[in-house]
Amino acid sequence: MNYKYFPVGALWTNCYVFWDDDTKQAFCVDPGGDTKEVRAFIDSQDLKLTMILLTHGHIDHIAGVPELVPFVGDNIYIGRNDADMLRHPSTDLQALFGVHCEGVSDFKEVWESKIIDFPGYSIVVMETPGHTPGSVCYMVTDSQNHSVLLSGDTLFAQSVGRTDLAGGDWFKLESSLRRLDTLHDSLHVLPGHGPDTSIASEREMNPYWPREA
Repeated sequence: MNYKYFPVGALWTNCYVFWDDDTKQAFCVDPGGDTKEVRAFIDSQDLKLTMILLTHGHIDHIAGVPELVPFVGDNIYIGRNDADMLRHPSTDLQALFGVHCEGVSDFKEVWESKIIDFPGYSIVVMETPGHTPGSVCYMVTDSQNHSVLLSGDTLFAQSVGRTDLAGGDWFKLESSLRRLDTLHDSLHVLPGHGPDTSIASEREMNPYWPREA
């Protein structure tokens, strides 16, 4: 599986680029800031960016999307319940994070169990609300049957996303974590901020992980 991460924006959001060796097509996940380094990498590897995946609609995950629209057109995916956040980025969050972002009107909404086909990969959507109403995780599996979970701000290494911003809901996040608890221990997790991890590690070490009563 080919991917590289780039910390972008004021909050060092993990932006990921995945690509297929055969077709040289690439997709980008959560371009939340200046995409200059991302675009330079894509050019240096002779790749063609054709798709963007968004785990949720917070400004630190979508701020770089307008810069990439000329490359991907409307081939931009976001959870259906965060769609308005992409159309009309929060002015409050822009002020809070010191970021400016124009809205994007042409994109595609995703929902539970939707399969996104991409050369060399299969991508399955998991709706995991809580951090935002439309937060999603993406299960990305390559042609060799290797999988990673793009968890956005639903799950971090030994932490979870905050729920005190508009639309946040701890009880929904807790329910989403219970869904992730059904996944295999060996599954590698690529979060929206901080280091990568695994389901096994979070099951053992994360203080927010659901426990039996």
